[in-house]
Amino acid sequence: MNAFKRKKNWYSSDRVMPKVLLGFSLISILTTFAIVFILLKESITFFSSVSVYDFFTGLKWEPLFAEPKFGVVPLILGTVMITFFSSIVALPVGLGSAIYLSEYAPDRVRTIVKPILEILAGIPTIVYGFFALTFVTPILQKIIPSTEVFNALSASIVVGIMIIPMISSLSEDAMMAVPRALRNGAYAVGSTKLEVAIKVVVPAALSGIIASFVLGLSRAVGETMIVALAAGLQPRISFNPLESIETLTAYIVQVSAGDIQYGSVEYLSIYAVGITLFAITLGMNLLANYISSKFREDYGG
Repeated sequence: MNAFKRKKNWYSSDRVMPKVLLGFSLISILTTFAIVFILLKESITFFSSVSVYDFFTGLKWEPLFAEPKFGVVPLILGTVMITFFSSIVALPVGLGSAIYLSEYAPDRVRTIVKPILEILAGIPTIVYGFFALTFVTPILQKIIPSTEVFNALSASIVVGIMIIPMISSLSEDAMMAVPRALRNGAYAVGSTKLEVAIKVVVPAALSGIIASFVLGLSRAVGETMIVALAAGLQPRISFNPLESIETLTAYIVQVSAGDIQYGSVEYLSIYAVGITLFAITLGMNLLANYISSKFREDYGG
């Protein structure tokens, strides 16, 4: 009798649990669709007053002036600048630490170093912002006196530090998935440990490494508090990282925290900026997925 009840309970759970899990999956999907719907709805309202062409080609972003101008190019360039300089910091450091953890570090050292490295991912971004403003910027000003208080370089360095754990962790996972037989084959023909790491392991794990780069940089594109605190709020077309700039995310913070009338064109501009940012990050994530699927190596069987 007890066996019959247990079998009946298992049968009931096998019928119910897939539906419960499907519900959880649908919540995520519906949330994504809701976000996209709100962005599109409000952006369409904005673009009914502002030309799409002027928005994406205009060179001046002055939405709060008496004669507002909604050219988003300065914000996009500011975002690209932060992403570019942060990549110079994060990509080599993240990849180098991944190579060390995967190929050089003993198991005991890896179990200590990797969690410490990943602590960086748990630090609130507003703390990173104050770190950039009060620690990194004064150092830059001593080295380069022309550095402004709010500048792109300081923010870029700290954003790069912030995304190192993501790049390092994902790259190391990709390298650890490379079969030991490939390493042993390279050692058998006289390769050094460095040659094995650079010429065998990294190429074999290239799809995962590149995907980690793209995902890390998409995280940099969407960073908010660091750039809002350290990079400033000056929407200008400038390629000098020592000057103050403004990014897409920083503008959203600026307007959201201000006294802009709800429903005005100025207020709706944050949705237009938001959907631009969404399109950029979505494109980068799709690129990461494409790279992973196209260049993935199958070592099974």
